[in-house]
Amino acid sequence: MTDAAETTTVQADTAPVTIKKYANRRLYNTASSSYVTLDHLCEMVKKGIEFQVYDAKTGEDITRSVLTQIIVEEEGKGGQNLLPIGFLRQLISFYGDSLQGVLPRYLEMSMQSFARNQEQFRTLMQNAWGGLFPFGRLDEMGKQNMSFLENAMKMWQPFINQNPNAAAGPGGPVAPGASAEESLEDLKGKLDSLQNQIAALAKMKGK
Repeated sequence: MTDAAETTTVQADTAPVTIKKYANRRLYNTASSSYVTLDHLCEMVKKGIEFQVYDAKTGEDITRSVLTQIIVEEEGKGGQNLLPIGFLRQLISFYGDSLQGVLPRYLEMSMQSFARNQEQFRTLMQNAWGGLFPFGRLDEMGKQNMSFLENAMKMWQPFINQNPNAAAGPGGPVAPGASAEESLEDLKGKLDSLQNQIAALAKMKGK
């Protein structure tokens, strides 16, 4: 059987590879015409190869659940885990919360920012005196992320203020006559602006 993770080559501007999942839980790579495992898909992610997973019977897109399964498999292998227990507890607590809608975008922007600066992190690790990690620099980036989160919370405040029982916050009341659609578009615009600020900050650090 051909190793799809090694033989599948996908350019950034092409469509994602289609993976089909059958009732027997087997995964089939339509690009390489071969069965693959979660380990193969994990390697594809690391190589930047985009893919989408569909239920072979219903055609439902199950990419999210398969990616989550890969994370569970990796976390269960032991060694150095990526997801701290505190983070997992906090993440679970946001399910059903009023901020559930904005949290995924914030987490995505944070991970994109970290990915853009990963070479800088590697250099800091390699050059750390005596093998000690430079927590000061990491703390500085953490504070910047917290600042971005606070800005995101302020952007969300107008939606909270639409609730007459909610206390007024730093976002202030919604403009009279503003529809929910207009408020949503305004929030999307501010989130895009925040993402541009993160990108600009990353460029400045790369100079």
